[in-house]
Amino acid sequence: MRIMILLAMTLGILRIGFTQEQAIKVSGYKGIWFTLGQFSEYGDKYSGGLGTYTANHIPIAIYSPEVKKTFFVYGGTTSKDDRHLLIMISYYDHQKKVVPKPVIVLDKEGVNDPHDNASISIDEQGFIWVFVSGRAKLRPGFIFKSTTPYSIERFEKILEKEMTYPQPWRQVGKGFLYMFTKYTNGRELYWSTSADGKTWMPDQKLAGMGGHYQVSNYNGNKLVSVFNYHPDGDVDKRTNIYLVQTEDGGNSWKTVEGNKITTPLVDPQNPALIRDYQAEDKLVYINDLNFDADGNPVILAVISSNFKPGPDSALKTWTIMHWSNGKWNFSKVCESTHNYDMGSLYINKDNWTIIGPTEPGPQKWGTGGEMALWQSSDEGSSWRKIRNITHNSLYNHSYARRPLNANDDFYAFWADGDADKISPSRLYFTNRTGDKVWMLPYNMKNDFEKPIQIK
Repeated sequence: MRIMILLAMTLGILRIGFTQEQAIKVSGYKGIWFTLGQFSEYGDKYSGGLGTYTANHIPIAIYSPEVKKTFFVYGGTTSKDDRHLLIMISYYDHQKKVVPKPVIVLDKEGVNDPHDNASISIDEQGFIWVFVSGRAKLRPGFIFKSTTPYSIERFEKILEKEMTYPQPWRQVGKGFLYMFTKYTNGRELYWSTSADGKTWMPDQKLAGMGGHYQVSNYNGNKLVSVFNYHPDGDVDKRTNIYLVQTEDGGNSWKTVEGNKITTPLVDPQNPALIRDYQAEDKLVYINDLNFDADGNPVILAVISSNFKPGPDSALKTWTIMHWSNGKWNFSKVCESTHNYDMGSLYINKDNWTIIGPTEPGPQKWGTGGEMALWQSSDEGSSWRKIRNITHNSLYNHSYARRPLNANDDFYAFWADGDADKISPSRLYFTNRTGDKVWMLPYNMKNDFEKPIQIK
């Protein structure tokens, strides 16, 4: 497979600046395995199957009712022993209940890091856009566009630039409002707009207080961004939580109360601050952002007191932050064993659901664990576990991602992998109730195959 990819690049099929002449397909769904290499007594700070990493790549899956398919991107590779990153795209056909062989959008030559994973968007005409993360001139990001609506067969390169943690949002009739990060002075937040995805306005800085991780979401005509803060640029000290919003495509920004705020934010003590976790000596790992039935923001985050894994660190508290009745309301969901136990928040009127690796997995102190489904019927004030989605697994499951416009049959998407040593990494999805789980075929003989139901 590696030889095929190199040959394809030689022919210009995947070479940067060229349009694909034909899709380069991989015979199965193999996720990227990664280790950060920051080890302490109980293992790496995070590692394992990270094909759906990070929480700041949004969205990585979209359901399209026009063709009844869920399109998704992930970080893939060629074999269980290969850590070479391929930006992959595919879809689940909800009518035929099959997936095709996944397609390589980009060979991230020389990169093994899933920080360079991609996000996805679909425009009003059905063209599929892939935003590939890249943090430097020698390791850039890219924007690709499908040459045919609702097709993954061919892509053309639209743009090459520094942009990490891509979060593209479509504004109906107005093009893109794009939230992303640049390493200008730590991980600083930026936005840009484009009417057609090809011509972009100059990047504008949203926040630069030493560094930030951001999660955003779009509701009606309102874009909301929530982010933390890295004192002195140190991601191991990530703390605090902030919220800003715009209703005019980034022309102006406001606090949750609706008060105008000047960007870029440069002082950690500013009106966008939701809670001063730094004063409480707490760390903040933001997982997801959604909206209640009235359009108020609801944040899911993991609150911790130590960046290292292991039993010497306190359990990590899954926390809901809900803006309601003119104030922030905080409630506990559960506890888990790792800072990077990432899950997603779903809100359907009065039914609030969380899907994530809240249960200890086979690699107890490693990233991820066993997937579970939690539910609240009182707007997040109290939670109960409905069921374990996975159990008795060989590897930890991690990074349960919520598709945009999620269909009930493809409701959460994630990968597994051994958190302690290199291993195969498979890709999974579950339904809305979490009582069924499918694994995407690791090896494929046919062009289309049914996912393997394992529960």
